[in-house]
Amino acid sequence: MRKFKKVYIEITNICNLNCNFCPKTGRKLEFMEEEAFKHVLKSVKPYTDHIYFHLMGEPLLNPKLGRFLEISNEYGLKVNITTNGTLIKNAREVLLSSPALRQVNMSLHSFEANEDDVDFDEYIDNIIEFVKEARDNTNIITSMRLWNLDTRHKASNSLNKNIFKILEEKFELNYDLKETFTEKNSTKLFKDVYLSMAEKFEWPNINIAPSNERMFCYGLRDQFGILVDGTVVPCCLDSEGNMNLGNIFETELEEILESKRASDIYDGFSRRTAVEDLCKTCGYVNKKR
Repeated sequence: MRKFKKVYIEITNICNLNCNFCPKTGRKLEFMEEEAFKHVLKSVKPYTDHIYFHLMGEPLLNPKLGRFLEISNEYGLKVNITTNGTLIKNAREVLLSSPALRQVNMSLHSFEANEDDVDFDEYIDNIIEFVKEARDNTNIITSMRLWNLDTRHKASNSLNKNIFKILEEKFELNYDLKETFTEKNSTKLFKDVYLSMAEKFEWPNINIAPSNERMFCYGLRDQFGILVDGTVVPCCLDSEGNMNLGNIFETELEEILESKRASDIYDGFSRRTAVEDLCKTCGYVNKKR
């Protein structure tokens, strides 16, 4: 049986923010229920050791988050969570006490990408407090992300400089954070604590002109995703389920992953060719291989 490095599980497609870089979703908004989650884990357990609560939506919104972490631990699966960070204070105890939780990624660039009334100082203080507690009392990896660059080292987010200064002060760093990113895109602040920057990328969009360039993607090689309604997709960027491979609540996962559509996608990228229209519009695929 083929093993995957990670499986993305969308435990909700509901979000509390309205980020300007997010493609949003036109799908029915819902939370995954406990029995559905158990079915998903039972199905993916033979295929991976790592699950990611990430696709669309804000995972910390799901009221069953704590139970989902418990179930993940029962199945021996390590959990990685990507969050906008606004709810980290409310979820702190649940996250810090979970033996299943491996990593929490916090998208700091979400803050200024919104018009919502969120207090910046409270936002960043809550994240720093969580990171410090995770660092000092757990083995949880924390990664703070500023993925908002227009061109290399030119931030589109005017708060980046302020965030650097705050992190330098709160973590008592004796060096200039901005300078560390002149040669690299990620830096290790402490053991298990990271800060990364990256350029913005265009989400795949079925309505824009496709590219005919040579492409390679790890979708269905290293990863696949499961949307909140059970739709299986090749990667975490198929926000609308355009590449529907089947539904995990209706069809065995093995049959879905061995379907003709899944095989065509896999074989196409083996030839450095995107066979799906959505893949041809993706800004995240590797076009250099």
